[in-house]
Amino acid sequence: MFRWYVINTYSGHEKKVKANLEHRLESMGQARAVREVIIPTEQTYEKDKDGNTVQTEKRTLPGYVLVNMDINPDVQYLVKNTPGVTGFVGNANRDSEPVPLTQMEVDRLLRKRTEGARPKMRIEFSVGESVKVVSGPLSDFTGEIAEINAEQGRLKVLVSIFGRETPAELGFDQVKKVT
Repeated sequence: MFRWYVINTYSGHEKKVKANLEHRLESMGQARAVREVIIPTEQTYEKDKDGNTVQTEKRTLPGYVLVNMDINPDVQYLVKNTPGVTGFVGNANRDSEPVPLTQMEVDRLLRKRTEGARPKMRIEFSVGESVKVVSGPLSDFTGEIAEINAEQGRLKVLVSIFGRETPAELGFDQVKKVT
């Protein structure tokens, strides 16, 4: 019976562990026992050093890899002894059978991968912070952040125009922090 298991890896070595595991499974004739090896990630937007918005892939569970497999002693031994793997999560005794994820946990972890939702913008702003508008009709004005809407990637900024504070709805990419 195929179930999802979580293996603990050295942080930053997830891709190497995935490649090593897939190669070892193939070379030792155990590939049929494993359906899928996944590194949980999500797409985010970040600003680079030039102020440009770039799309990046961020690991949601650093140091962990998900494996969908039909557990048996040979596969369990092979996975545990793959370079970079420190063990199974939820396995108190290293010699006992690892604990699989519940269906609710699997749905929660894999939903982000299959949702096809818009990539998240990394929030680098906080309410009350001063920002400068860099594009749009209010370009070169400065203001204070009143609200943050992370889902839509928008900010409500209070901009001072002719001595009056005027609220403006701006995207994360239309402002930059005032230093």
